[in-house]
Amino acid sequence: MDWLDQQQQYLEILQNFGPRLWDGFLLTVQLTLLGAVLAFIIAVTLGLMAGSPNLWFRGPARVIIEFFRGTSLLVQLFWVYYVLPLFGLTLESAFTVGVVALGMNYGAYGAEAVRASLTSVSSGQWEATVALSMSWPHKIRRIIFPQAWALMIPSLANLLVHLLKGSAVVYVVGLNDFNFELDQLRRVTDAWFAYAFVGLIGYFLFALLLTQGMRLLETRAKNKLGQGPSIREILSTRPKIVTGVRQPGGAS
Repeated sequence: MDWLDQQQQYLEILQNFGPRLWDGFLLTVQLTLLGAVLAFIIAVTLGLMAGSPNLWFRGPARVIIEFFRGTSLLVQLFWVYYVLPLFGLTLESAFTVGVVALGMNYGAYGAEAVRASLTSVSSGQWEATVALSMSWPHKIRRIIFPQAWALMIPSLANLLVHLLKGSAVVYVVGLNDFNFELDQLRRVTDAWFAYAFVGLIGYFLFALLLTQGMRLLETRAKNKLGQGPSIREILSTRPKIVTGVRQPGGAS
């Protein structure tokens, strides 16, 4: 059998294997999106606590952040799935375990992005909130966080893609995600076809979609701060009218 005949056979196998791959891909999508939501909540909470001037908030946040950043996602997954039940805390399903483990791990990394973005807001903005005698929650909600939000989105976008790739380890707790189904496809084809072709395309397209979505979110955040065009202006097919451009001969 030559190479072309082999690839034709593999495509026929892929057609029969398609429903399983699609179900696994949908599971990966669900894990990624729900894990991202939980990670964002944890990141904002821990990031605000880590940036608080109050040691009672800042101290515990630093301990939690460093603990989850300093241990492997795979170890955390096993810990949530096998160790927590020994203490009487059993999660409903392996899917919930996967979401919680992904959320905690990447939420800790995201907390550093949140904290760093808060400290990157210009000192003049912080001084203005002090001059206005704003409380900590009030100045964070109304002044600081909206500016920090636009700064933290690129870092959060990178973490979102990493979360997608990290979701591939959930097969160890019995979840038939996209990576698991790719491994099953490899058993009846080969590693090149399953991973370097089907897997590469599947993960890349989803990662590209997530990245573009985060870029639109960043554009919207910057536009609300008056720092760039709106999404409608970017997507518009109408030519942009540039005003105030000096013409040859001194006319404007």
